[in-house]
Amino acid sequence: MKRNINFFLVSILIAFASCSFTPKSFDDPDKDKLLMQLITYLLEEGHFEPKAINDDFSEGVYTSFLNQVDPFKNYFYQSDIDDFERFKTDIDDQILDQEVRFFNLVYERLMIRIENSREVYSQVLNKPFDYNLEETFSTDYENKAYPTSKFEMKENWRKQLKFSTLSNYYDLVTNEEKDDDGYNNEKKSNTDLEIEAREAILKSLNETASYMDDLRRDDWLSIYINTIAEEFDPHTFYFAPQDKDRFDAQMSGKYEGIGARLQKRMDEISITELISGGSAWRQNKLEVGDVILKVRQEDEIEAVNVVGMRLDDAVKLIKGPKGTNVILTLKKVTGTIEDLSIPRDEIELEETYAKSSTVKKEGATFGVINLPKFYVDFEDYNNRNAASDVKKEIERLKAEGMQGLILDLRNNGGGSLKTVVDMGGLFIEEGPIVQVRSTGEDKEVLKDTDRSIDWKGPLVILVNELSASASEILAAAMQDYKRAIVIGSKQTYGKGTVQNIVDLNRMIRGNTNGDMGAFKFTTQKYYRINGGSTQLEGVKSDVVVPDRYSYIDIGEKDQDNPLAWDEIAPANYTIWESTFDYDKTIQNSKDRMNTSAGIKLIDDNARWVKTMRDQSEYQLNFSAYSKNLEQKESEAKRFDKLSEYQTNLSFESLPYELPLMAQDSVLKINRTRWHENLSKDIYIEEAINVLSDLKNSYKINKLAQIKD
Repeated sequence: MKRNINFFLVSILIAFASCSFTPKSFDDPDKDKLLMQLITYLLEEGHFEPKAINDDFSEGVYTSFLNQVDPFKNYFYQSDIDDFERFKTDIDDQILDQEVRFFNLVYERLMIRIENSREVYSQVLNKPFDYNLEETFSTDYENKAYPTSKFEMKENWRKQLKFSTLSNYYDLVTNEEKDDDGYNNEKKSNTDLEIEAREAILKSLNETASYMDDLRRDDWLSIYINTIAEEFDPHTFYFAPQDKDRFDAQMSGKYEGIGARLQKRMDEISITELISGGSAWRQNKLEVGDVILKVRQEDEIEAVNVVGMRLDDAVKLIKGPKGTNVILTLKKVTGTIEDLSIPRDEIELEETYAKSSTVKKEGATFGVINLPKFYVDFEDYNNRNAASDVKKEIERLKAEGMQGLILDLRNNGGGSLKTVVDMGGLFIEEGPIVQVRSTGEDKEVLKDTDRSIDWKGPLVILVNELSASASEILAAAMQDYKRAIVIGSKQTYGKGTVQNIVDLNRMIRGNTNGDMGAFKFTTQKYYRINGGSTQLEGVKSDVVVPDRYSYIDIGEKDQDNPLAWDEIAPANYTIWESTFDYDKTIQNSKDRMNTSAGIKLIDDNARWVKTMRDQSEYQLNFSAYSKNLEQKESEAKRFDKLSEYQTNLSFESLPYELPLMAQDSVLKINRTRWHENLSKDIYIEEAINVLSDLKNSYKINKLAQIKD
């Protein structure tokens, strides 16, 4: 965390003790006012680029919030919007006064409209659709008008539900025709299939309605607060208490509980997955499909009935400190009812962590490390983090004779800034990794000061459009040092900002409002060591390889309210001295990409995916819909070769994992699936080709040096 941010946060804490920092006391008994007070204070005093909270800001919040709560315009009438309109330029004044009158009006009206909608969609789905009519349905919701009458509202629902049901109906009819082998005496009529299609949609809507019933006013208020926060930038965010718990678990890869994933359908909470290595998995008595009826703590007599309970509340009852037990009353998949005592433990989410594999090509051994995120334990950095885990995997791969390394950062959305600085140090002797700047402060250069190098050999970093933040820092630093070749999308995500998280409870004296959650807000921007920013522009790959996202708008530049691109002076750094021929290797790879039929097919597929995503008008006539769908399926067949692609490379787990997989069938299945995917991965194949070229260029350059 930067010096000025430390000072800012310390100042807040001191202010609460002395009451001299600000006239605001942060002890309002009204929770809504208190929360708005805290959020606006942090935004105004701590955000990297504070915005004027004025009428323009108000209009932005107004539009965004209505789009958030009613994106398909299924609930509000134009008369509701006319009623809301009077607040369009007044929200800024309400924010500054810590008022939520606009939110209250929208929330109360929304609850009424959601309840009304159940009657509407039930009536619509109670009658068969006429698929002989020539009519269309548009998914261009942004330009869709709000209904002005009950008839228009029902008509909106009718077309939307007809479109959803048509898809189901088409599948059922097609499957029935495929199953008709001349011996099927129980062939269903189209009338029966149409009824079945509508019933499936009604069931899905009722499940959604059950989820909506579980949302409390606080949940909707969180959406409103985040609409305000995201007017500052896309990564400023309010975490309600349960959201903060989930964020911490994702970032650290662990939590304390029994190690089971739950799902609520209608009133039932059931087990959907047992986490490998967790206490429930080790006990081997809880099963996927078991329904939880009651929860009891080991020191309590009475059990709490969780049937119909909100899922987050049930999870709170089941989670608890390591070393304690929780007793679940279960309806087993067999139908029996039984009590099961399960010990709580520290559960590690293995899919969060780095994993590695070896692969051989032409007698050489190469290593692959997949890193899903730059994880860290906020409570204890040294406990487990991405940098220390990658270091371990490098050592293990070196023991297997690794001659080149692929670090796969595809889909890695980032994480801890400290871990990326430490990780960069694994590949260079010493020097800057990233530059960080706060508003009104001189830049700070974050350096690797450890002169040891864990891997000196050929290095390839794989990225795509979803590689963001810390992934971009590492890829950019290694590219600037000419330490690695970056292969992947035209550019990475383009997130060049740093966020810090404040526990709001620490800012309140004598809090009687319960857990207030936490606030993540942008406090800094980071820059490459060459002075450029990755904000909006991302990291440009040395070798561009198209993928299915190539033509889809998913980067930072496509988000609302991103901060602008800029640049600062470069840091003082020295390009990596290497006998590898990077320039020739990059050119060789580009030549392969330009002549590869597989790459051409991937690019064609990406363009086709873009066309499909851009379609917004759909036929509701069965014959026209069928013809259009069959045409698309015919067009898509030419891309089947992509899923059939094989590299003829064989990937293997490291020796330390073999006994673990022998004991853990889930781990074995996950690793086997990963290796199978790697063997079909054209990007991994090209990365190995690049490593092979780098290794060979080293030999050639060594021979040239000897001759000289």
